[in-house]
Amino acid sequence: GAVFAFMMPARQALIPQMVGQKLVSNAVALNAAAMSFSTLAAPTAAGLLYEFIGPGKVYLLITVLNFSSIIFTMLIKNKGYSAAPKNGSASDSNRPSVLISDMLQGLKYVRNNSFILILLAIALSTTILAQPFRFIMPVFIVDIYGLKAGSMGLLVSVMGLGALIGSIYIASLGNRLRGKVLLISSYLSGFSLLLIAAVPLYLFAALIMLPLGLGDAGRRSINMALIMEEAEEEYRGRVMSIYMLNWGLMPLGVLPAGLMADWLGGQGSIAVLAVLLILFTVWITFKHPEIRRYQ
Repeated sequence: GAVFAFMMPARQALIPQMVGQKLVSNAVALNAAAMSFSTLAAPTAAGLLYEFIGPGKVYLLITVLNFSSIIFTMLIKNKGYSAAPKNGSASDSNRPSVLISDMLQGLKYVRNNSFILILLAIALSTTILAQPFRFIMPVFIVDIYGLKAGSMGLLVSVMGLGALIGSIYIASLGNRLRGKVLLISSYLSGFSLLLIAAVPLYLFAALIMLPLGLGDAGRRSINMALIMEEAEEEYRGRVMSIYMLNWGLMPLGVLPAGLMADWLGGQGSIAVLAVLLILFTVWITFKHPEIRRYQ
């Protein structure tokens, strides 16, 4: 977890420097598509390897793949701007006070950039309101659908397929209508969750997982791409670090959702979150028209 806190923002901040500003959306979407494909294929592949070569060799293979990713990362050529500090020498950057100053400058930059601040708010709200369903899904499987825990695999697979299709579509979209697609994706997530909460049927839920995955992929890919494009290169790494914080804040949504599930049941809990997500998206749509006008 500590390693990912450093690695993920750095990875994301590299994308515009590798592909250029015009292809950021395509690159982010293709990256999301690769992750969605791995979500679909990796569990099956790991299960087969586990059966044939055993757990120890599976973990050894994972280690080898991780080291290979390091080698490929070293081969990346930085064609962009080197975001060195404008103030202070290289030796100054070793001082903790300069590190804290850089962090505070990043926070100040985000606070003063209203468009990025709105995008970060969208990312945080959808993480808090849409993601808890993944953690409450076992409650639906066992208590609402009356099935065994293993039945959750179909729902996760269909949602992963939807995310893969959504990522490929976003990659083909280019720099057109991205603001509208971002809002539509958020609405799609909200109404999909509301339908799942309203209709307690397993096969219906499996069907709705497809648009839920589509909405999830569209929202995350476009949101991240717009933040990357709007952030100045000097601050992009720090802005992406703030963006990645929304995953760490996910318990802010999971804990209340779990408490609501105890009081209202799984369906009631997800229905409340879905309505809040829809209302928030309506507020963004009319309060901040610059989002839907963004190309």
